[in-house]
Amino acid sequence: MRIVRMNPYNGESKTRAFFDVETTEGIIIKGLTLVEGNNGLFVGVPSEKGKDGKYYDKVIFPKELKDELSELALKKYEEVKAGVQ
Repeated sequence: MRIVRMNPYNGESKTRAFFDVETTEGIIIKGLTLVEGNNGLFVGVPSEKGKDGKYYDKVIFPKELKDELSELALKKYEEVKAGVQ
């Protein structure tokens, strides 16, 4: 898995960056976010609002893959913020 795009966001929200990831099989998942939470940055996946008004994830990662993705995203975010591409 690798990050194919990372765009920091400096707007008025808890979102810190938008990014896309490519799996080892070549599948590209667009629209992931890095969000500032109470316990630091975490990866948010694309979601949609249901008829009940709640938001539901459109992509579900197994825990091991989500942990790997979080590690990759945080590393890439720090590189981008430092000006290293």
